[in-house]
Amino acid sequence: MRFDTIILGAGAAGLMCAAHAGGRTLVIDHARAPGEKIRISGGGRCNFTNLYTEAENFLSHNPHFPKSALARYTQWDFIDLVNRYGIAWHEKTLGQLFCDDRSTQIVAMLVAEMERAQATLWLRTQVVELAHRDGGFTLQVEREGVRHALICRALVLATGGKSIPKMGASGFAYDVARQFDLAVTETRPALVPLTFPEGRFAPLAGVSIPARVSNGKAAFLEGLLFTHRGLSGPAILQISSYWREGEDIRIDLAPDSPVMEALRQARQTAGRVQITTALCQHLPARLVEYLAPQLGLSGRLADHSDARLAEICAALGDWPLIPSGSEGYRTAEVTLGGIATDGFSSTTMECSTVAGFYAIGEAIDVTGWLGGYNFQWAWASGHAAGKAIAAAQGT
Repeated sequence: MRFDTIILGAGAAGLMCAAHAGGRTLVIDHARAPGEKIRISGGGRCNFTNLYTEAENFLSHNPHFPKSALARYTQWDFIDLVNRYGIAWHEKTLGQLFCDDRSTQIVAMLVAEMERAQATLWLRTQVVELAHRDGGFTLQVEREGVRHALICRALVLATGGKSIPKMGASGFAYDVARQFDLAVTETRPALVPLTFPEGRFAPLAGVSIPARVSNGKAAFLEGLLFTHRGLSGPAILQISSYWREGEDIRIDLAPDSPVMEALRQARQTAGRVQITTALCQHLPARLVEYLAPQLGLSGRLADHSDARLAEICAALGDWPLIPSGSEGYRTAEVTLGGIATDGFSSTTMECSTVAGFYAIGEAIDVTGWLGGYNFQWAWASGHAAGKAIAAAQGT
């Protein structure tokens, strides 16, 4: 069976690419339904883009690589597409856009766009063999127990990374890249909770606070959640992309809060109040109780000099912690790293050494922040590859 384009992966990037590639296009996926990662994202409401998307919100060994695709298909372009399908949405925080109803609306929209472009979708299909020859690509796939031989001029790798293996995620994209002698950067779980020696934060499990989390490379002021296994919440997921084993992270438990001044004033009007009671006006009681022995929090406010109060506030504003690890790909939202961008055009997403081969979305070494950025990269890179394929094939 001959096709102009075969897209491996019916996720966000693959479906977007299929909507723009033109010609006779086939999308292949091993899953039972398209867009499974879209479906589960955002608590089932899909954080489909971010109002403030810029290239600076992405990590890559080549930070300039995402700029072209992101500039040519922006968050406003995707919002326009969502509006045209009558999908209601809202901004949650920090520019994050979610569906008012369900994430399946985004999947249905993309499938409709793909079908409008007359692309074909094969689900529950496994790639058995893949080769590059005679100016094109040959594939052996198995579908419903039947082996099919496929030929195409353009092959698009949109199979994502290793995150959430229970959904079938694997290193398939990297295996294909290496087969074509393409480099793959170090890959690791990203946007993932960080773990600590067992039981360290068990007394605080479920406590959530706004915090500034930093590590000298980046800083994020968002929610922090204590868990039985360690730390989670948006601020931790964000910093996890910049953290490496053995390094510490630093937590400001009272960012932009005038705790020092508040304690000084309270000392004047209610000096007999315990310091721990006073701090509970600014931090969760369980957290104050947990920190009390570590910071020597005892006695009345009146017993604490300005210097001592400053010492306590400094400790609250700079709490150094060394994670023992992360929860890994099991809970990571994305994979950091991937197929090296060096061998690809940032304009077309085409490989410079293997004509007709494209890599898009999470498969390539571009990783966004938490908050809709990775979906916007999927839309932008899928659009870039699709348009380039259509232009090259004159469709």
